[in-house]
Amino acid sequence: MANNWKHDRAKSAIDARIKDVETVTIVDYKRETSLESIPTNKAYRMDAVHLYVDIQNFEAILSSTEVDGVTAHKRALRFLDLHQRAVHRILQKTDTRRVDFHGQRLHAVVAKPYGESDEATRVHRAVAIAQLVTDVLSETGDDEGKIPNAEVRVGIDTGRALVVNNGRSGYREPLFLGRPANMAAKLASSDGAVGIYLTNDARRAIDLDELDEDDVADTALTADEIDASVEAANLEVSKDAIVKGWRKDNDDYPIGSFVFSRTTPPIRHLDIPSLTPGNSRRMETVSVYADINNFTAYVDAHIDDDPEDVVRCLHVIRAELDRVLTSDFGGRRVRFIGDCVHGHLLEGTAAATNATATVSTGAICAGALRSSFDLALERLADAGVEIDELGLAIGFEFGQTALSRLGVQGSRTRCSIGRTVIGAENEQKRCDGSETAIGKAAYDAGPASVRTLFGVNRLKPGLTYDVVMESLEADNNAAAKAIRAASAVLSTPAAARAAETTFRPYAEDGV
Repeated sequence: MANNWKHDRAKSAIDARIKDVETVTIVDYKRETSLESIPTNKAYRMDAVHLYVDIQNFEAILSSTEVDGVTAHKRALRFLDLHQRAVHRILQKTDTRRVDFHGQRLHAVVAKPYGESDEATRVHRAVAIAQLVTDVLSETGDDEGKIPNAEVRVGIDTGRALVVNNGRSGYREPLFLGRPANMAAKLASSDGAVGIYLTNDARRAIDLDELDEDDVADTALTADEIDASVEAANLEVSKDAIVKGWRKDNDDYPIGSFVFSRTTPPIRHLDIPSLTPGNSRRMETVSVYADINNFTAYVDAHIDDDPEDVVRCLHVIRAELDRVLTSDFGGRRVRFIGDCVHGHLLEGTAAATNATATVSTGAICAGALRSSFDLALERLADAGVEIDELGLAIGFEFGQTALSRLGVQGSRTRCSIGRTVIGAENEQKRCDGSETAIGKAAYDAGPASVRTLFGVNRLKPGLTYDVVMESLEADNNAAAKAIRAASAVLSTPAAARAAETTFRPYAEDGV
């Protein structure tokens, strides 16, 4: 494992990814067209309604014990597993596509009936499905009383999006790019009360009064408005039927207890597809979120006239961020969340995490992610691809992390939870496109050199790989000095290296 970043290595990888998407095909979505395993250089335009469901009391579950311990993680995973099983049954019965279930957040798409003229029908169906999810999850807590019912907030928007491939190396599923997915997500994750919230585009589609933009996130549908959509949609499936089927599923296929073990570093070798509740992982890691800033505006600007550039930018940038995390620094990507990459880093042994080294590597990796992002934009621009004002917001945090796969057998979703994961996302959210932020736990657990780098606000702009390395080396950071020393050895001619050393450096891992 290299555990460093090299300009020429990154440039070679980026140029190869640009070649992947020299020619991009954009086609309109046709009835019943499969969206599985979409080729890298192809995308579909689809008019659909996007539904985001956010379980508001999930963070409270994680905080149900004083420490971020085994009990809290088992309780939180069981909470999610119970609710994912229920939601899976709802989506199956209503012919709705699950895009992703990222922790406590569900993204689903109502595409039927097809056609622009059927937009109102799709919005009514989305509202009815949102209410069904809300009603069902209000009854799917743990019968023992240890797991509460879910408190649900739903965001809904409608419009045109691009559908591309999401994921790599055997974990591929559709990803929807565009304003409707983004706005639905923002409404669902906004602070405020539970309920169903529609954008003005969705409200217009079903002849509801428009709201001032400042009021959209604060104005849930009324009971009468929901009832009207439920009647119009006529889903032909009831809450009682879903709950009954869910209980039978749980009896026929018991969840079983969650059993944790550690993984042996580097974490990049963790076999996520093999995880189950009884074969889960738990260890201290650095959790990293790297989100492409201004990407929604970028998609809006290009979706009609040059959507090919959207596909090119997304493919090249995400592939390079994934490569840096996994190949350069031995980390593990958990998932792509739209235009965001989420993953983990770990330094240490099979028995214990080295907190100081892990936080130091997290800071250096964050610098490498920014350097690769900047280089990717440069190479894309040189290739004639519009890059507009894209930026990268990076946040990372340190602490206990649990990884598993949840839901119905045959349709499990990968899951990474912990206060660390929520903390990393929150750190990323407070960054603009030039900034990197470190969480309080990582700040405290890391060495003084990392605290000096980030300052008391724990947030800095312009932290490229070279900037991070120079700062840490000047403060005698052990991880940075080891990386520099290893780089010096590897740059020495082979004959001289053999004469000067008594060891053989490990070859760099493949991607």
